[in-house]
Amino acid sequence: MSTENSILRVRLDAPAHGGHSVARHDGRVIFVRHGIPGEEVSIVLRDAGEKSRFWRGDVVEVHEASEHRVPHFWAAADSLRCAARNVLPVGGAEFGHMSLAHQRELKSQIFSEQMQRLGKIDAAEHGFTGVIAPAGESDDGLGWRTRTAFAVDAKGRLAMSPFRSNELIPVKDMPLAHPKINELQLWDLPLMGISRVEVAVGSSVEPGVLVLFIEDGSIKGAAGRAAKRLPEWASAASLTQAGGSAADGRGELTRLRGRTWLSESVAGHDYRITGEGFWQIHRLAPGVLVERVMAQLNPGYGARVADLYAGAGLFSAPLAKAVGDDGMVLSIEGAPGTSKDALKNLREFPQAVVSQGRVEKTLTRELTARKAKLDSIVLDPPRTGAGKFAISAMVRSGAKKISYVSCDPASFARDSADLTAAGFRLNQIEVLDLYPHTHHMETIGLFERH
Repeated sequence: MSTENSILRVRLDAPAHGGHSVARHDGRVIFVRHGIPGEEVSIVLRDAGEKSRFWRGDVVEVHEASEHRVPHFWAAADSLRCAARNVLPVGGAEFGHMSLAHQRELKSQIFSEQMQRLGKIDAAEHGFTGVIAPAGESDDGLGWRTRTAFAVDAKGRLAMSPFRSNELIPVKDMPLAHPKINELQLWDLPLMGISRVEVAVGSSVEPGVLVLFIEDGSIKGAAGRAAKRLPEWASAASLTQAGGSAADGRGELTRLRGRTWLSESVAGHDYRITGEGFWQIHRLAPGVLVERVMAQLNPGYGARVADLYAGAGLFSAPLAKAVGDDGMVLSIEGAPGTSKDALKNLREFPQAVVSQGRVEKTLTRELTARKAKLDSIVLDPPRTGAGKFAISAMVRSGAKKISYVSCDPASFARDSADLTAAGFRLNQIEVLDLYPHTHHMETIGLFERH
């Protein structure tokens, strides 16, 4: 018998990774979203089969509110207002009901817990003092997303999905997005025949804006008709994509107006990012991360460095400049489309070697071919982390320093345990709140070989 959609009244306990608070009912653990630890709330159960190891729930009413609760800034993501309308809240702003200071406090607790439980590392003993906002962050934590993706529902309306749901909820704004994205008024466009809309904003004073329409093939010319309704200052392209992600380079990209790429400038280096390419999401992230990584590795002239999961070469360019003509930077990226961006962005540096492929195989192959060892490594893997095979390749490379940039504390903790077991010590940790109003956080850790 399923208890799906049943209402329970519970007391919320500790925070849990993934944007949840923990509650218990008749010995069963329930992971609850949209609450704050300490609150007494009513929840509607989701994923609540009798044989499930744990249940999930969303807060629909607050009986005893936390002092840290604030009105949610976005109606479409507010579980309380959505419950009153009998619709699900969209994902992407699951911490928007609490103050930014408390969001960072909960993230700090979660980071410490993940490091202890999964990495067997006391983060405080290695320099962790709490999650902090980057310098220059806005007081309200809004308008930071320079990349945003939307779905399109069956009626051709711009939409987003709730957490763990394929349902599409029409949206009329996205407060976390860069103001230029909201100025596009995408929700007013005719979008029948389009399955997804991705938007990217450049980082210049007068930022370029690129709208990427992913067509489903049902209506010829759908993207072109939508593009004609965009403001004159926006560029647009269409992507015919049978499967996979836009960055894998398998789709056919067609220019509709303006350019199919954006210009980015970070730490004195210019980058060209195509519409389907990867770039950091937070408007401040590229500059902040380059500064931290370069300070950790501090590569000298002639050094040999690898940039793993390198994307479009964000770290590779300043590293190549630092090591000079006698050094080497291996820039390794798995996604073909993004790797092509790196080739363009690093062409002024003959010491930079761009190689497309899986990190765990490509790193070993490139070093073996050159009979080379590394001095240091920077890696910025996807949310799943590097994993044991990539860690093994890094250990064999000879690198003495590893700067690890991570967007997930769980995978960072697991990889930290593997690096520690292989003879590295975690000597620096900094955790930045580069995803305000969400449960995500960005870690920069420095590992050094004993």
